[in-house]
Amino acid sequence: MSKELAGFLVVKSDAFEAWAGNITPGSRIANWTDEELARAIREGIRPDGSVIGPPMPVAIYRGLSDDDLMSIVMFLRTVPASNIETPPSVYNIPLPQNYGPAIVSVRSIPEGVTVEYGEYLAGPVAHCVDCHTTLGAEGPMLDTHLGAGGHEFHGPWGTSRAPNLTPHNDGVSNYTDDELKVMITLGQRPDGSRMLPPMGYKYFARISPDDLDAIILYLRQLPPLPDPD
Repeated sequence: MSKELAGFLVVKSDAFEAWAGNITPGSRIANWTDEELARAIREGIRPDGSVIGPPMPVAIYRGLSDDDLMSIVMFLRTVPASNIETPPSVYNIPLPQNYGPAIVSVRSIPEGVTVEYGEYLAGPVAHCVDCHTTLGAEGPMLDTHLGAGGHEFHGPWGTSRAPNLTPHNDGVSNYTDDELKVMITLGQRPDGSRMLPPMGYKYFARISPDDLDAIILYLRQLPPLPDPD
């Protein structure tokens, strides 16, 4: 039985134990309409009205365009079905009633090597800025510490720390475009050392050259910020 998208334990901490649930056609989403599944992804609201908690990056996914959102829904309908059941997530922190007003429509961003398209790719599509933004009491501090790093991830590999992506100190300024491309797609630093999970190198290896250029162009113009320490 395939385990792709069949669920796993994402985070276990004092704040919460979060499980990524089974989202194959063998799970409960098979009974959700396309519109209900789309709303769960982009707004973090299940059909029963309950809120999906962190670390689901709903604040970022709210920017997914209508076309890309429905493409994701269509893809999820095609993956091999699995009946694996994961435990419900447990939260020891209050969850919001919602993540913002209902979304009517989000326009598509014109593709190209532009800052605007790079921002879209680094945000809703790959959610780079979610993992690489300093974590505050209420989640990633997107308004004040965008891309400033410091978020720690614990797993079988040990502990990895999201680096600063801004043009400051240990940020992107220290690397050439080609070095950044290898780091993003292969998980290898300029000195040859391997980078740790959970960054999805195997998926990012499929990024088109133009899309990769757009992401780096966007990262180069992030406002410089001090290290979060």
